Amino acid sequence: MPEAIPKRPRLIGVSLKMYFDVARTLAWSKEVAAIAGRHSALAGGQTSLLVLPSLPVLAKTVDIFADTPVQLGAQDLFWEDRGAFTGAVSGADLAQIGCRYVEVGHAERRALFGDDDAAVRLKTAAAVRNGLIPLLCIGEQEQGSVQDAGDACVAQLESALDQFDTVEGRVAVAVAYEPVWAIGQAEAASAEHVIAVSRRIRAWLRERPLLAGAALIYGGSAGPGTLAQLNDAVDGLFLGRFAHDPDALSTILDEARRLE
Repeated sequence: MPEAIPKRPRLIGVSLKMYFDVARTLAWSKEVAAIAGRHSALAGGQTSLLVLPSLPVLAKTVDIFADTPVQLGAQDLFWEDRGAFTGAVSGADLAQIGCRYVEVGHAERRALFGDDDAAVRLKTAAAVRNGLIPLLCIGEQEQGSVQDAGDACVAQLESALDQFDTVEGRVAVAVAYEPVWAIGQAEAASAEHVIAVSRRIRAWLRERPLLAGAALIYGGSAGPGTLAQLNDAVDGLFLGRFAHDPDALSTILDEARRLE
């Protein structure tokens, strides 16, 4: 019999956006750190937990999660490392304080702060340049066909990542598929839709050996049962408000453990 192909590692991401104040973020982080320290899903490394707090408390959360398997990330960065850029965040500084990931191109950044494809491309390059893993957010604006959704996602992938086609060695990247129309809604996009679009994204990544190891996670009103419905179509979930309750986050880790 042929040797079984091992399952890809799971990645569960949580962005706190700007929902919590400093005190609540620190309290939440301590609860999650305690859960992470004892949860069997994280013990063997088959599932990873990524937390992206707001910038003012990022350094403090690095300390809180220091002795746990939780990885930390930032919600944005600037495309230059140093200079006269008031209010910008340097990828070099994020790396220095202990970040492993940085979110790039989230729909809210695109809509509210003008992060167009050119900016996302530059920010992705800045992340890689500084040894950070860009968590590249892609997704279609309007609810429609799988074909249209796939076309939109591929266009965003090409814009941000084709700059790495000629580099030497693998490029560490993660991709979050988030249909914009599903973000913040009562229900996630249908499993059939997400699975079909994810296959298109996977096919594009497989054509580029330097990116073939990229994790693909789903976000957009994800919650209990989403991971089981999608199973191996994605490598994990990108959670928002559902994970505000640490116990609810623990149920997602339980689900990931059952699917190993």
